Amino acid sequence: MTGAVVAPPTELLAELGDLKRIRVADRRGSLAEQGFLRAWAALVAGADPAAVALHETARALAATRLSAIDAEVLCAGGMDRQGATAVLRRTVRDVADDAGLVLADALAQAVAAAPQLRDPPSFAALLCTQPRAGATAPGRPRIVLEPAESHGDHCFVVAVYAVLLAPGYGAEPGACFLGGLAHHLHNAGMPDAGFAGEAILGSELESIMTAFRERALEQLQRPLRECTRAAARHALEIETAEGRAVVAADVLDRVLQMRHFERVAAFTLDEALDELELVHSGPLQAYGNATVSAAGLR
Repeated sequence: MTGAVVAPPTELLAELGDLKRIRVADRRGSLAEQGFLRAWAALVAGADPAAVALHETARALAATRLSAIDAEVLCAGGMDRQGATAVLRRTVRDVADDAGLVLADALAQAVAAAPQLRDPPSFAALLCTQPRAGATAPGRPRIVLEPAESHGDHCFVVAVYAVLLAPGYGAEPGACFLGGLAHHLHNAGMPDAGFAGEAILGSELESIMTAFRERALEQLQRPLRECTRAAARHALEIETAEGRAVVAADVLDRVLQMRHFERVAAFTLDEALDELELVHSGPLQAYGNATVSAAGLR
């Protein structure tokens, strides 16, 4: 192993991972998939990867508290742009300060950016519809865990994690973010068979993955194509600071995704009623709890 492993803000990462599971009525896909498509739309429009990294990571931090309530929603609800910006910056600052993030100042400033967007490349849309394999291992049956996350979900969350981990590794956030976005480009055309399928493909795996990755990269113009090709390699090595940050982010998202399924399976009605006060505190709580008891639900 090259270099020390940095202790991550695990519980904040878990909250960010939940963006893969949050949806709203007027926007297609999860909040993570929306961020994934928006990031590629900004990159192909010529935005600096470092600026996109900070802006999308800041938006993700704000979404852990505000869901899809962004500047557009706040302004549609009657706020002026200055007031909406203040709300978003305050939210990002609160989340970042609670987690002790080194990039707190930069993220709070970046959340209000409005980068120019173009249509994202077609591989980005495909990755948002390509399911991940989930838990597989050679010689063992696949464990099907639903709903399956998409590769757009996974890649966006890994990209955001990598930005937050970057300072601890002395890595450049923009390169880390792009590495996270790009580390599954091959799956735009190659269905995900997981570790079990990769083991069967054996020595043929690398050439197949390379062919599909290059097919996706052809959709990008230089210099973004070369920058993305280089960034995608960060998920394959730990000899560089960026590689260590992206590999750590990838591992953490995979494990936290499994912890999510574990917690869902273990969740009980008593937890909802007692710890989370499903029947909310207030003047109607006693009546509500009596109704639940009369129904035999506790």
